Amino acid sequence: MATAGAPAGTGRTITTNIPARLDRLPWSRWHWTIVIGLGTVWILDGLEVTVVGNIAGRLSEPGSGLPISSGQVTGIAAALYVAGACVGALFWGRLTDRFGRKNLFMITLAVYLAATALTAVSFDTWWFLLFRFLTGFGIGGEYAAINSAIDELIPAEYRGRVDLIINGSFWLGAVGGSLLSIPALNTDIFPANVGWRLTFALGSVLALVILLVRRHVPESPRWLLIHGRDEEAEEIVTSIEQKVEAEKGRPLARPEGELTIHQRGSVTFKEIARTVFAQYRRRSILGFSLFIGQAFLYNAITFGFGAILTKFFDVPSGHTGYYFAVIAVGNFFGPLLLGKLFDTVGRRVMISSTYLLSGILLFGTAWLFDRGSLDAVTMTACWCVVLFFASAGASSAYLTVSEVFPMETRAMSIAFFYALGTAAGGISGPLLFADLTDSGKVGDTVLAFQIGAGLMCAAGLVAAFLAVNAERRSLEDIARPLTAAASKAREVAGSGPASGTGSAPA
Repeated sequence: MATAGAPAGTGRTITTNIPARLDRLPWSRWHWTIVIGLGTVWILDGLEVTVVGNIAGRLSEPGSGLPISSGQVTGIAAALYVAGACVGALFWGRLTDRFGRKNLFMITLAVYLAATALTAVSFDTWWFLLFRFLTGFGIGGEYAAINSAIDELIPAEYRGRVDLIINGSFWLGAVGGSLLSIPALNTDIFPANVGWRLTFALGSVLALVILLVRRHVPESPRWLLIHGRDEEAEEIVTSIEQKVEAEKGRPLARPEGELTIHQRGSVTFKEIARTVFAQYRRRSILGFSLFIGQAFLYNAITFGFGAILTKFFDVPSGHTGYYFAVIAVGNFFGPLLLGKLFDTVGRRVMISSTYLLSGILLFGTAWLFDRGSLDAVTMTACWCVVLFFASAGASSAYLTVSEVFPMETRAMSIAFFYALGTAAGGISGPLLFADLTDSGKVGDTVLAFQIGAGLMCAAGLVAAFLAVNAERRSLEDIARPLTAAASKAREVAGSGPASGTGSAPA
């Protein structure tokens, strides 16, 4: 229900219960459509990153069809992918807040699809590098558009676990990338200049399938409300309610709470900066800490994991993919098994504990490694346990910045902190850890672990004091929209558990 006494468009003041209606919905098949249509793109991101690392050796060999060195693949190409992701997040994030979630999550996936397909037909080094940048450019935009849409469409009761599992699905792609590279690089199956191209082509095919599913995902009704398109928002929410009622076979619970907003167009950069860095300064410190902590912990482990296994444990370089697949499985199970606790036990307890636990466990791993108590299998087991908790924590960083800032700044806030964390992980991390993990000295690798563990523990302590108790609360309750009428805004339902029941993701 949205009421107003002026013609449709911006500049009006309306009172609506649409956010409350979305948050009181029980879990349904329609919500699974959202998860599949929007969330599966992280699998592509994990596939991309892992495949490139695993095919670097083959690309640099004579007969690959590409005059490129292994260092250019793992160095320049990787840096360009990261740079593209950072630029893309900021560029598309601004457009997502301005032109809508659906417009942008369709465009950014199309950019990714085209860029990765053109990577598959690379004929020279400059071509390969250019389209690695553009692939990252598309993926970076996905983070802002997708996380915004997911948080605004998923009911408050399930938002935490769904967001964590979706962001954690990156590691399913990593598992696939590790295992896919084994047959793709086997010259008994595919010629040396064909196998690596097929891995990129597969990414394009998967993106096309996701694009077809994504056509059925609607625009965020919350975004439509603020931008003067309340009639469209009403139609979308009514359609969703009809589908859910038909599936459940009973009337939906009555929504509780309304919100009065002044409809308007885009928000200026000045307003975004003032909101994020002045009005919500403590939340910005929290977001900064969480992203930096997880970025450095992951780089301390994953950036040099192959070198550590080969140099210290004599694992053949061709077998490191198996170990990484095991590590990636541990990463995925963290958000999958712990995600529900972020909605029940609560954000503050779970975010701080996952960060602190993973940091402390990495300190323990460093101590055991320094003593010479580990072999390749036990080292991998230690990494799995560390990253089981770290992955849930890292996914909660994306959840945090997507729900603790106002609606009008959501996509740009996600983009800013994502770019910050990605830059730290993809630029500062390799610069810091490359020499440490490649030196062949036990003490240097121990120091790398300790740096990552220390920053993760520091972020956990920040979360213990600054994390927002956002579990099962409406987004409008966590951070009131900038357009909310100061004198008339009423608390939207969701400050407690959402109404309704249903079977949701674990």
